[in-house]
Amino acid sequence: MDGTVTLLGRGNVCVNTGGEKVFPEEVEGAIKEHPGVFDTLVIGIPDERLGQRVAAIVQPRDGVSLDLADLEAVVRQHVAGYKVPRTVWLTDHIGRTPSGKADYTWARRFADAVLARGDDPPEPPAVLARGDDTPEPPGELAAAETGD
Repeated sequence: MDGTVTLLGRGNVCVNTGGEKVFPEEVEGAIKEHPGVFDTLVIGIPDERLGQRVAAIVQPRDGVSLDLADLEAVVRQHVAGYKVPRTVWLTDHIGRTPSGKADYTWARRFADAVLARGDDPPEPPAVLARGDDTPEPPGELAAAETGD
């Protein structure tokens, strides 16, 4: 130990799942360890039992068909089980700010659009462009509910 303290993320994006705090950046780093993942954002979505559950929006690399069980196995090698996303959505685009920073507002809007449909698995939702309330087609979307 060298006595340093590393702070991850901001409190307003922290996921509180079953009383445990999960920092999205840590889970995003674990997801990006999978060679088939190009980009990802992690957020909390409502869960009746846990308060929130960890969810990930994942953009696979071009031409890659991402196996979600394999993705889960890779993530479990890097983070505790309660941090592994229980919901994963695949999309062809991840929202980022012009400076390349994570756009968690976009991610929440994406999740809200999917969850509002109430489909299981969800139909492709309307992804709302940053600052625009006009839905745009997101391309292919897949969803998976995983258990611990």
